[in-house]
Amino acid sequence: MRYAEIGLKSTPVRKRFENTLKDNVLNMLMQDGVEAIVTNRGARFYVEATDLDAAVASVRKVFGIASLSVAEESSSKMEDMCKVAAEYSLPRLSEGQSFAVKARREGSQGYTSLDMGREIGSAIFLANEDKGVKVDLTDPDVTFFVEARDNRAFIFQDYVRCHAGLPIGTQGKVIAYIDGSERSIVSAWLMMKRGCRALMAGDGDFSVLMQYDTYLRRYDENKDDQKRILGVVMGTDLNGLDSVDVSQYELPVFFPTVGMTDEEVSALYRDISAGL
Repeated sequence: MRYAEIGLKSTPVRKRFENTLKDNVLNMLMQDGVEAIVTNRGARFYVEATDLDAAVASVRKVFGIASLSVAEESSSKMEDMCKVAAEYSLPRLSEGQSFAVKARREGSQGYTSLDMGREIGSAIFLANEDKGVKVDLTDPDVTFFVEARDNRAFIFQDYVRCHAGLPIGTQGKVIAYIDGSERSIVSAWLMMKRGCRALMAGDGDFSVLMQYDTYLRRYDENKDDQKRILGVVMGTDLNGLDSVDVSQYELPVFFPTVGMTDEEVSALYRDISAGL
């Protein structure tokens, strides 16, 4: 699993965000009943699970993750990478197809990314030579990605795009008013994506948001520390701004969807409801 925006932070802030992200991943896996081991090193998180499909469906809902890949692992020794990549390619290359290897490394392994691409590509070609495969670095039918990171290497085919943003819990708490409209749900979701812990208020059903935050709950003015609440979130479009009396709130009021059309809101709401 890869993050994006977190990598721009200073080292102390990045470490704190990484710890929160790891906790959120573990909580999400636990909520979804997926048994897994989660570790992190450098700018990568690693999830080991027996049910890969369930693990992917679970962790891709966690804000802060930019993308993930289901990968085969080997050591970062060139001969090991070549062997694992060749075996990995066998069921993934068909008769007459073209392929390319995109390689990158981080560390001091004693070879370059170009060396990786050349050697691993040769191993894949020889393993599938009887199929009449060919190398095409411009427009291949199949692309194999290889990352060498210190003493580990990972071979994979796909990048699964996730929501990115910031981990929930890193940007404070807000009160999100849910009135039953798609726009109010999307507004709360967008603030959650920016790392806010959203406390639900209003009479609307917010159950679709519970799959994105394992601690999602209603706002309770008698229990919640008012000094720790940073703002109010409302689902309003540009035409509805005049009907909102912001003077009744002592906190900043945010309108995340004010610049979005109804069609854009509905499309995002459908993805949110489906957990995509």
